[in-house]
Amino acid sequence: MDAHAIVCDASQRFRLEEVVLPDPGPTDVLIRIEFSGISIGTEFALIRGKISWGPYPLCTGYQAVGTVERVGEDVRGFSVGDVVFLRDNRSIQRANGERVSAVAGTHASHAVVDPSRTHGIDHLPDGVDRAAGSLFVMPAVGLNGVDMSNPRLGDVVVVHGVGLIGLGVVAACRHRGCVVVAVDVEDRRLETAVALGADRAINGSREDVGPALRSIASEGADVVFEATGNPACVDPALALCRTHGKFVYQGHYGTAPLSYTFSTPHGKRLTAFYPCDDGLAPCRRAVLRNMAMGALDWGRVITHRVESSEAAEFFAAILRGNERNVLGAVIHWG
Repeated sequence: MDAHAIVCDASQRFRLEEVVLPDPGPTDVLIRIEFSGISIGTEFALIRGKISWGPYPLCTGYQAVGTVERVGEDVRGFSVGDVVFLRDNRSIQRANGERVSAVAGTHASHAVVDPSRTHGIDHLPDGVDRAAGSLFVMPAVGLNGVDMSNPRLGDVVVVHGVGLIGLGVVAACRHRGCVVVAVDVEDRRLETAVALGADRAINGSREDVGPALRSIASEGADVVFEATGNPACVDPALALCRTHGKFVYQGHYGTAPLSYTFSTPHGKRLTAFYPCDDGLAPCRRAVLRNMAMGALDWGRVITHRVESSEAAEFFAAILRGNERNVLGAVIHWG
């Protein structure tokens, strides 16, 4: 079937293209996408070659909200008109038959999904704003790391880097009753972190993070979440842990070897955690339920809303170095 998608070629040029999706089969659901959420960090790590999930051309989106338009005869639990969130789009081809590497292929007007897949679909809870809901993966990634490392009531937690994943960690730790310290170099991100529950915001470009943290926790943090994905930030973040503390590699550091000073975590006898992905259905459902109840005001993170016709130029502007102005961004597919 015919659709449209944002496609990036090997020259890192973006276009809104006519594409072809497979006709839905008996185990598939056809979804008309309303909003797709942009993950600046992961998507541009793919585009810039930091990580790879397939050759060019790429359709990098992996989270969206839309409405069911067709249901295969073997599908149970979904009906035409249901509003769903999704992490999948089975297959995308250009009009000339060239395969498009669909990371999950959700920057598109439509998706064909098998609901039984782990990265399939589920019903969007009533009360969730659809634009905010289309950015569900990053808070779920953060919640997965929090669940693994299990910070407890009253623990001092540092979130080192408060992009969307770090902000998801902030909110999840606030829900657990932790003392949350947000660290970043961007005031807008830090202001959003405070709005989502951080007790203290430290701008590392203007303040020495170590002494500022010790004024709150003299021995260091019980848990540090390093959420920048920047290898150069690992050593400074490790230094913020207390002895016998926990350290969470919450960011994605790419496929190259990661170097850090061994003596710091070794001497402090730290426990390290390596969360991967978004915790699948339990974490996704949890963050969306929190949005529905008003416990997670995720609409605060949206700084940019673009129409699908404007999306290619928006991606190109980010690639030119304008991502510092963007926190959360969504594409409206109409």
